[in-house]
Amino acid sequence: MGSPVGEIGRASNEFQRQVTVSSFYMGKYEVTQSEYQEVMGNNPSYFIGQNLPLEQVNWFDSVEFCNKLSEKNGLTPVYTIDENNVSWDREANGYRLPTEAEWEYACRADTATPFYTGDNITTDDANYDGNRPFGSNARGIFRQITTPVGSFPPNPFGLFDMHGNVAEWCWDWNTEYARGEQTNPAGALTGYYRVFRGGSWNHSANFLRSGCRSGNIPTIRGYYLGIRLVRNSD
Repeated sequence: MGSPVGEIGRASNEFQRQVTVSSFYMGKYEVTQSEYQEVMGNNPSYFIGQNLPLEQVNWFDSVEFCNKLSEKNGLTPVYTIDENNVSWDREANGYRLPTEAEWEYACRADTATPFYTGDNITTDDANYDGNRPFGSNARGIFRQITTPVGSFPPNPFGLFDMHGNVAEWCWDWNTEYARGEQTNPAGALTGYYRVFRGGSWNHSANFLRSGCRSGNIPTIRGYYLGIRLVRNSD
């Protein structure tokens, strides 16, 4: 995890270290508005379209959706929610948010470059603000809207939109990484910001980097914030 010293746009909280994650299933696509509507009975998104990614959900909305979808599909809910206190049963088989480590592993897909596309990413590869390209690379399109999930080529693991479209909430608090080797890290027990990863349609290319860490207060709802689900493997 993390980015090498010298990577363009690198922040000081992206120091590299060795992390091991257990096997898990991850959604091929970001959660769509139709999927959320079917379970929750509402669609909070700003850009409306059944196959567009869900947005304008906060972190608490996201964990509630995970539990309700688990119940709908006969799985054991992962989260215990007591107002603003949320705990995670790691043994439960239901849907959940990825940890930051799982997300970065899945995004990188065995690559070590800033993006799974290599040392640059264009607006043919992902949906972001093409007026703000990576480094000194050429500008691209700024669509100013989300795009239907799966509109761009997948990464080497077959996952779509890991870079751009909507940023994706993760489980972890956005605190400094613990240094040294770790297995299945889940971050600090408390914090102020929850992590989101991947950048969005209105972010610069720098925010799409595989190692870029971002976060916001868990009650925030933005038209750039969505979710992607994971489950423990059988």
